[in-house]
Amino acid sequence: MQPRSEFPAHPSPSNAATMSPQPAAPVAATPRSKTGVQWLFQNVVWLWLAALIVIFGVLNPFFFTLSNLQNVLVQATVLGLLALAVSLPLMVAEIDLSIASNMGFSAAIGAIVTTRLGLSPAIGVPVGIAAATAIGFFNGLCVTRLRMVSLIQTLAVMIVLQGSLLAVTQGNTISDMPNLYIWIGQTTLGNWPVMPVVFLIALLGMGFLLRKTVLGRSLYATGGNALAANSAGIRVNRVKIIAFTLSGLLSGVAGYLLAAWQMAITSDQGEGFLLYAIAAPIIGGVSVFGGRGGAAGILGGVLLLTVIHVGLAITEVPSFYVQMIGGILIFIAVAVDAIRVNFVSQ
Repeated sequence: MQPRSEFPAHPSPSNAATMSPQPAAPVAATPRSKTGVQWLFQNVVWLWLAALIVIFGVLNPFFFTLSNLQNVLVQATVLGLLALAVSLPLMVAEIDLSIASNMGFSAAIGAIVTTRLGLSPAIGVPVGIAAATAIGFFNGLCVTRLRMVSLIQTLAVMIVLQGSLLAVTQGNTISDMPNLYIWIGQTTLGNWPVMPVVFLIALLGMGFLLRKTVLGRSLYATGGNALAANSAGIRVNRVKIIAFTLSGLLSGVAGYLLAAWQMAITSDQGEGFLLYAIAAPIIGGVSVFGGRGGAAGILGGVLLLTVIHVGLAITEVPSFYVQMIGGILIFIAVAVDAIRVNFVSQ
């Protein structure tokens, strides 16, 4: 659609005297109408989320129950932490495909330190999270110092971590974790699960980082134009390393929470999360080209995907259709977001 010019055509000399200035009034309404459409596109994630909540609630009233709300919040926690982990490299125009595998592997490391070495969970949990953070730091070094393409480099790390998880678990499920290890996934306060509080803290921390800190501004600047950011004195490589390191940290926290919630770690822990973790921030407005995105949008994307997943489950959609329907809904959401981006850019 070609943008309509806001400038009236020049009148010919023959009819210039008869023209009235009143026809210019409709042109003044164009910015207002465009602003309304822009508001619609900017909030499309939340409108889409509200529509799905109503639809699923009509199909099955259980969707509106407190129990289901708690279920949605718990399931959104792990996906939300992974979405935050994906968002940081995306904001600097990179990508980390190893987050889900990092989540599973680091959780296994922490559990093995606790169960096989007999150490306290107070040691095992930090060891697992530290391992995930170190993997993120390694990814950042490879991308910046060795100038490896992040897509291929993190894909290779993903495969290595999947194999490593299978090796350390010997294909078995780790399920003999002590109560102190899994308490956060099973504890409630006033019938409300504790797990979502961790995601809330991480989300608020992300919002503060992006809006109120020099690092946040550096992330946007690096993703928007790395050459210009470097010319402005921003250490682009350092910013990217920090982004990947924080991504690894969040993956490690997500891995621990998933293990505590499931009370087990399987040999394929984390599989199935990656694509949803990438889709959530993109739906929420994080650009794959870097330099754009925010915590509120990421939250919207996470809740949207979680509602789709939970809603399809409780409406008794046959399991062999769930993945297909979920993919179609995600495609529609991403397509609408792409239209929004194109509209705003015009």
